Formats: sequence, C-alpha cells, structure tokens
Amino acid sequence: MAYWVLRVVLTPLLRFFYRVRVEGLEHVPRHGPAILASNHLSFCDSIFLPLVLPRRVTFVAKAEYFEDPKTAWFFRAVGQIPIKREGGSASERALGSACEVLIRSGLFGIYPEGTRSPDGRLHKGHTGVARLALQTGAPVLAVAMIGTREAQPIGQALPRMFMPVTVRISPPMHFDRHPGRGDDPLVLRQITDEIMFELRELSGQDYVNSYAVRKGAVGASDRGRIATLPQADAVPAGDMAAATG
Repeated sequence: MAYWVLRVVLTPLLRFFYRVRVEGLEHVPRHGPAILASNHLSFCDSIFLPLVLPRRVTFVAKAEYFEDPKTAWFFRAVGQIPIKREGGSASERALGSACEVLIRSGLFGIYPEGTRSPDGRLHKGHTGVARLALQTGAPVLAVAMIGTREAQPIGQALPRMFMPVTVRISPPMHFDRHPGRGDDPLVLRQITDEIMFELRELSGQDYVNSYAVRKGAVGASDRGRIATLPQADAVPAGDMAAATG
C-alpha cells in the first residue's frame, strides 16, 4: 500500500520538476516476471525508474540506506530488499529474495555494476544478474538511465531541478539457450557481458573492463561485493566485445 501511495504523490512532482522521457516502455511485460538490469549513475536512479513504470518493481538496496533515518523510511515503505555489501552469505540471501520476487511473477531491478559509477562510465558487471536469469528463466530488460548523474551527482544531497532525464528500455533478452548452466562461470560471464553490451549501446557510455569501486572499498568477490582491480581503458561503442570475456 505504501508503495502505491508514494507513487501517487511523487509521480506528479517528478513530472513537474524534471523533463522525463521514457523510451521502450512497451517492452516491459504487463504480466509475469522480468529482470530490469540498469546502469547506475546516481542515488535517484532508484526513484526515477520505479515511478515511470506501470508495474511495481523491487530492488536490492544497500543496508546502509535502511540504517540512515533520512532514507530508511523510503526504502522500507517501497518494500526494497536490504543487502550488506560484505558479500558471501549476504549476497546469496539477496539473490534468494530476488528469486522469490520473480517466482511470484514480479519485476526485479538490479544494478549489475554493484555500485554507482564513480566516473560516469559503464563498468564490468557482476554475474548475479545472469544467475537470476538462469535460475528463474525470467527475461532481462536492459535499462539505461541517462541524465541522472547530472541531476544528482554522487555526494550531492539535493537533486538539481528541471534537468532532462531519459529512461531507455531494451526489448527482453532471453537466455534459455543455456539450460542447466547456472553454475558455469564462463556462461555467467558471457550472459553478463551481453547485458552490459546492451546497456552500453542504450546509454552511450564508455565501457571500462574493470569493476566499479566505491570510495573506501577494499577487494571483493564477483558474487556480490565490489572488486578492487586495476583501472582499464575506456572502450568506445563498437569495441566492447573485444574487451569483455
């Protein structure tokens, strides 16, 4: 109930204060499960995307949002799933909760980069999105958030008003050609890279073949935490395939 109340209240405000454009909304299924795999440029990504969709979408949100009084009320009200970023069992529990959402024919939103891009470029995706797709059979829709970084840069508490924001959604991507391969790391990486390539094409971002590293992060695994790896060169559109694998 709180989700829909907030939606009714916030959607008109969103439309008034921002020039929001949605492309590909027809690709979101009216019924049944789907995974929305989005790039992540700003805190407000998690506000804009749910408010432009006709269906409810559930995200995994970092546990810190539930511990901060300024954001806890919002994330609890809209039923988001908290996850601690220590990885391991916490990541597995989050994936399990995501599977439950999809089994109940819901929409589940995920940021494959694992954290907000520190530099505006698109970084290597973690394979949780591929695991979800293979375990549930749900299609994946790539979602490019464009303009949210300018509307609310990292570290800026209050967003800038009257900024243009575009939400661009791809046709569904199906991965049923890989039956029973949900534990194959090569297959998981291939699927994840396909999704990231689609995000690159939709967003126009330069691609970086290394994991995004949040400020202060120290190493992590591909199952959920943010890996600390050397920074790679940006890959322009059309050259991403050569940098992935």
